[in-house]
Amino acid sequence: MTTTKKSGDAAAEEKHGGQLEYVTMTIGGQWFGIPVLSVQDVLGPQNIAMIPLAPPEVAGSLNLRGRIVTAIDPRMRLGLPKREEDATVMSVVVEHHGELYSLLIDQVGEVLKLPSDRFEHNPASLDQRWRDISTGIYRLDDRLLIVIDIERLLNFESSVAA
Repeated sequence: MTTTKKSGDAAAEEKHGGQLEYVTMTIGGQWFGIPVLSVQDVLGPQNIAMIPLAPPEVAGSLNLRGRIVTAIDPRMRLGLPKREEDATVMSVVVEHHGELYSLLIDQVGEVLKLPSDRFEHNPASLDQRWRDISTGIYRLDDRLLIVIDIERLLNFESSVAA
């Protein structure tokens, strides 16, 4: 008898009756979602120390309960303008290959449970930089939710220079 291992999303979908859960957030006025099982923590404003010679996506590092966490600015990957100096910044902490990363976002939203049959592949009209970090989209009422793939977002080798 052969068994096939389900991906994390497929296993989560089966467990939740064909629905997936996403933590929603805004970055540069756009609505994004990250699978809820990928999120380790949500933080308010933090002190971020600069890291010399780091890639442009790396905003610095912060201390989270004694662990050093690399702070990533998704705006750089998405080609969005830099946020204003006095803007409030929140963080969504994710784990990637055993390391913690803090994604700097403008605002965290709610956890949405969405039916998997409403999930769509990235449209061809979506900016290439956004397609590079996204698994797909949900068209919801008057908003578009872009689902971020953490693996792709944190793959700096494939990033496009801004």
